[in-house]
Amino acid sequence: MSGTAEIENYLPLVEQIVVQVAVNFPRHVDRGELVRAGVLGLVEAGARFDAERGVPFDKFAARRIRGAILDAVRAADWAPRSVRARSRTADSTAQRLASELGRTPTTAELADALGTSVGDLVNLRDRVFRSVVLALDHQVGGTTPDDASLVEVIHDRTMMEPEEELEAREMRAYLRDAVGLLPERHRFVVVGYFLEGRTSEEIASTLGVTESRVSQLRSEALQMLREGIEAQYCDDEAPVVASKAGRVARRKAGFAAAISARSAWRDRLTNPTMAAATA
Repeated sequence: MSGTAEIENYLPLVEQIVVQVAVNFPRHVDRGELVRAGVLGLVEAGARFDAERGVPFDKFAARRIRGAILDAVRAADWAPRSVRARSRTADSTAQRLASELGRTPTTAELADALGTSVGDLVNLRDRVFRSVVLALDHQVGGTTPDDASLVEVIHDRTMMEPEEELEAREMRAYLRDAVGLLPERHRFVVVGYFLEGRTSEEIASTLGVTESRVSQLRSEALQMLREGIEAQYCDDEAPVVASKAGRVARRKAGFAAAISARSAWRDRLTNPTMAAATA
């Protein structure tokens, strides 16, 4: 038998066999993978079929399809066949006990029915669970569109994505450079208050000013830092437009330009610290 169109006529046979054999496999086995393996078996059957032997093609193909599916499952299974056999025995025994008891049997009851110890039964289950391999796009929880994929479930929310880490490094570098470019008194207040943990009273005493003046310097410094760093993420034409305005706008544009020129972009991404700002 040959011809793609003729083989396609037997695709329903693949789906029928998948339904028959899938009941013997764990739920995590991807039915789509079984269908793909079955289709390969169908193609192989079409290439090897010899009508002169007197065997109908559907029966010949069914054998090949079933064999291809089983081979694919065995190849993807990390658990030895002996472990799978014991697991199937445990599952069937558990179902029988549940029918007899009217409830799910305890681990001790199941182990007793199997003639083994609780420890051996737990070890068997652990070996079976460790052999399960799921695709990262495997849907967890059901089949509705809102269900999460496995990669979303196992994603560590406490860890940054590479892109987020680079953005954070760049932000820290801009902050480091901006602090280093502040006027001397403003820089002294920011470094002393936020990095060295000094009180407003201590800073005021060192500078010979009042605490209210320290508070004013801190507010001015934070405003400068915020505007200077925000300018790094604005359109490139913004500093040019600002430079044509008044003295305050020119000062802000100059501060933003100085931050941009303070360090190369490669240096900003090498995990900068605030150490340079205090130097």
